Amino acid sequence: MSATLARAAGAPTHTTPRTWLALGIGWALLIAVPFWIPFVGGYTDLASRVLIYALAAMGLNLLLGFTGGLSFGHAAYFGLGCYGVGLMLKYETHSTLLALLAGTLLGGAAALLLGPVAVRRRGIYFSMITIAIGQMFYFIAVRWNNLTGGEDGLTGFRRHPLHFPGLTVPLGTTNFYYFVLVFFTLGCALLWGVLQSPLGHAFVAIRENHKRMRFLGIPVARYIALSFAISGLVVALAGSLNALLDNFTSPNDLDYTLSGNLLIIAVLGGMRSFWGPFVGAIIFVLVRDYVSSLITNWMTVIGLIFVLSVLFFPLGVLGFLRRRSAQ
Repeated sequence: MSATLARAAGAPTHTTPRTWLALGIGWALLIAVPFWIPFVGGYTDLASRVLIYALAAMGLNLLLGFTGGLSFGHAAYFGLGCYGVGLMLKYETHSTLLALLAGTLLGGAAALLLGPVAVRRRGIYFSMITIAIGQMFYFIAVRWNNLTGGEDGLTGFRRHPLHFPGLTVPLGTTNFYYFVLVFFTLGCALLWGVLQSPLGHAFVAIRENHKRMRFLGIPVARYIALSFAISGLVVALAGSLNALLDNFTSPNDLDYTLSGNLLIIAVLGGMRSFWGPFVGAIIFVLVRDYVSSLITNWMTVIGLIFVLSVLFFPLGVLGFLRRRSAQ
């Protein structure tokens, strides 16, 4: 039963030769991005941003699209990852990998601890708790000037070269893109493995009918809290990478508007599909980058695209394309 529910929801329950071919082509394109993106008017840092936002939206989508929990506060874990990296590099270490680990664990630990609090309620009450938690961290970052830099943000840190025995790898623009790609791949592998497992099928079953799962004796709240924790961990990893990309972070990385952007990305691409948030991130980041160079109020264009998507592509862009190809 759980496998059927997962398949209906778009969870990756099996991999066909056609799917492997599409994945192979996709990863080949990602690996070659620094070579072809200048010819289409882009730049490598933009590709890094797409991967980071895609990873964050895919992490959120584990909770949203596959478990059925609408969170407006996941920017908290994204921002904690950012501040964790920044503070480690500024005060404690020059190791980029160690700082990345610290930022990811900080956001993941917060999600693990706060998830059981949020899942005590469902529906709109769950969403309100998540946004309240997120804004709590936002105001802490704004007020704790001595540590976080307040509204001016945290500066004075930068990513450092990677040091291996007999090898030093500088993290310039191109190398950093591949650094992000490696951790994007690891994040995707984690989410893919979870959704293929019985645990992932349980998440989908809870989303489809949580009352029936509760009647069957399944500890629904515990499973949702676990989904919340894994989701927060992946989002924190994305936030940590974002801080390394910008060498800067600010309270905006904790604000509910970022949570809204991640929701838009997931819904735009298709929240019932594993790769939907990746497609949504491509559209969101590219449109934002191009439109913001033309007009100040770029969010109006994003909002219009989102409304049109909901009206005409309720399953998201990827869901629409899959339905058309199946006809």
